[in-house]
Amino acid sequence: MSDPLLRPAPTPYREHTGRLLKLGLPLVGANLAGFSIHMTDTIMLGWYSVTSLAAATVATGLWFVIFIIGAGFGRAVTPMVAEAVEQGDETRSRRVTRMALWLSAIYAALLLVPFMYGEAFLLLIGQEAVVAAEGGLYLRIAVLGMFPAMGAQVMRSYLGAQELTAVQLWITLVALAANAVVNYALIFGRLGAPELGIEGAAIASVIIQVLQVVALMVYAQKRLPEAELFRRMWRIDVEAMWQVFRLGLPIGLTSFAESGMFLASSVMMGWIGTIELAAHGIAMQLTAFMFMFHVGMAEAATIRASRQFGARNEVELRRGAFAAYGVSLAFGVLVVVLFVLAPAFFVSLFLDPSDPARDAVLALGVVLVMMSALFQFVDAGQVVALSVLRGVQDTQVPMWLAIISYWCVGMPTGYVMAFVLGLGPVGLWLGLTVGLGAAAILLSHRFWTRSAHIARPVAREAGGAPILK
Repeated sequence: MSDPLLRPAPTPYREHTGRLLKLGLPLVGANLAGFSIHMTDTIMLGWYSVTSLAAATVATGLWFVIFIIGAGFGRAVTPMVAEAVEQGDETRSRRVTRMALWLSAIYAALLLVPFMYGEAFLLLIGQEAVVAAEGGLYLRIAVLGMFPAMGAQVMRSYLGAQELTAVQLWITLVALAANAVVNYALIFGRLGAPELGIEGAAIASVIIQVLQVVALMVYAQKRLPEAELFRRMWRIDVEAMWQVFRLGLPIGLTSFAESGMFLASSVMMGWIGTIELAAHGIAMQLTAFMFMFHVGMAEAATIRASRQFGARNEVELRRGAFAAYGVSLAFGVLVVVLFVLAPAFFVSLFLDPSDPARDAVLALGVVLVMMSALFQFVDAGQVVALSVLRGVQDTQVPMWLAIISYWCVGMPTGYVMAFVLGLGPVGLWLGLTVGLGAAAILLSHRFWTRSAHIARPVAREAGGAPILK
């Protein structure tokens, strides 16, 4: 009998890259479509009322920051199910997915009461009374969308781990079109619907989120009936629930820390001035749009790394990770070229030609877009490092490395450069670059020097299964 430690010739990097792109490009498209859903809400509320737009901006920002913590339970499904699929363990795949749905529902239920006091919280953080009132109304309705949104995150992760990613793109594109129609009807009172303004936008979001999770669940049941994913859903599996919680909470907190860093940079930019904050917002929107490529490819990298982790194949894990770094860095080069060659064009897309502040915002916006080109590579490096670390189910130490990078390195550096050294907006963006760069270095070092070894079998049990280090 051949030794299971003997491996065939390594897969060429070109093949790793091809598999990654095939898996990841639909996820990139789905993330872009999801981002566009949010932009559609913003545009339509801006047409309806400036107050509604301001209220929705702060309310949806709060909603997302809270959502992203609980979404870690859904994201934990990707590495766990991908590993189980690689090992042919359908039972474990079903167990962790069901318990991720349970944890997501419990998390959403815990938010019901706090979100009823959204108006009071918005007043507490200094929002105007009229903005707080509308924002509170939005949150009281939108909290119901936490249940389907969390469930959809679990289902997307489950299907992604099964390498079924194209369906996610199509469902999100349909949701994008449906969201525009339902928003138009409920915000403005068209197509026979009542005019509900920001309340209509919240109701539309809940409706679309419900439709998405139902579509994903129906597809999973039809496409993988043998998995019996929803069989005995009411049964609590304590062991599997703890495994998902232990892996998922650090993922959620890591995402929260990163989002919080960018939110804090916006708050500090507001201390400098309104023009500076407007330019910063435009540069961040452009950066976030381009970042959707890295998000999609990182999800694919997690899936690929999880499969190699399940196969206990360190060589292919490393080669696949190297390919993921290469793809993201290559896209970073493309973004740098675009931002350096035509920054004014991109910034001008967000500005009204008749606005008296246009020239000032445009001038600073161009500078900040050039700065965002500077951190494309470190941003790509840190998100890929996080993705492959999740692939080998290493999340707790990376969480602390990320928090230290973002909040102990990036934020203090940005503050000192902006306010002590007098570099202003440029100093804040340099701080973001330093923080992301520290994360890229620390997280990459952990993966290449330690975490990749997790997939190295060093001995065999009596039955022939590898024992890990």
